[in-house]
Order: sequence, then C-alpha cells, then structure tokens
Amino acid sequence: MATREIIRMGNPILATMAQPIQLDDVATLPDVIQDMFDTMRAANGVGLAAPQIGLSMRLIVFEIPKNRQTAGDTNTPTSPQVLINPRITHFDDEMELGWEGCLSIPGLKGEVPRHSSITYDAIDAEGNRLTRHACGFHARVIQHEIDHLDGILYPERMLNLRQFGFVDELEEH
Repeated sequence: MATREIIRMGNPILATMAQPIQLDDVATLPDVIQDMFDTMRAANGVGLAAPQIGLSMRLIVFEIPKNRQTAGDTNTPTSPQVLINPRITHFDDEMELGWEGCLSIPGLKGEVPRHSSITYDAIDAEGNRLTRHACGFHARVIQHEIDHLDGILYPERMLNLRQFGFVDELEEH
C-alpha cells in the first residue's frame, strides 16, 4: 500500500473528537488499515490513530515490540492489532509516570501519568467485538492512542512541563 503524511501538532484535526465508524463500513477499511501500518512502521512508531493521517475516524493500529512487553502480562498481543471504535471501560486507580513520544510531535518526549492497568473493548478488523485487559506499556499505548481519537495530545496530560523536551537534549542531560 502506501505511507501517508503524519499530521503534526497544531493541525486542528488533532484537537477534535474523531467520528465513530459504522459496522457496515468496517469492510471498506483494509486499505486505510494497511496504509496506517505502513506509515507507523516507516516512522518507527508502535501505534497510530487515524486522525494522525488526517482521517476523522475512531480507528487505531498498534504493534508492541517484544522488548516493550510487560513481564508477566499475558494479555499483550504480539501481532499487529487493529481497534475500531475502541473505548476504555475500566481504569485502575493506580497511576504511573512514563516517558512518551508521538509521531505527531516529532523529536520531543515527555513524562506522562497514565493508569497502570485498564480494560478496553473495540471491534477488530473482521468486525468482531473484543475485550482486553492491559497493563504496563500495552495500557499506556492504548490510552495514548485513544486520546488521539478524543482530540488530546500527550502534553495536555503532563503534570510537569520541565519533563518535556527534545529527545536528544533529554538523553544528553
């Protein structure tokens, strides 16, 4: 398929709520889904939401590398994943800070509080409903990508903007 341009912070589509996908439209998504995976992989990302390529639809793709899987978490999928109309149905009360980057905010990263575990549901690429429990990095990726669908970028979640900066500067100091 093709890689698409990744929309950057400042574009209004990233600040608006994405539109739900109708079940009848799931069969029309394979090309968009493949483009999203191609775009995500070309940019060395682990997740991508449709608004990041300029599409107002509640669709995310992600692929968690084996070295980023949380020890003991048997719920983290190891294959590429597609979530249509995902929603978080339960948040654990425990929060944890972690560094995040974003393909729409290139070259920067920040320390973001996220729920340490969540339960989410969605529709998969074949139109089947799924429910999953996620913890650690898996939970962080889902929360980050669903935020994109809700028009939220990770700096809006940060508690301390002193923990936000250019990747090379933060790693050097």
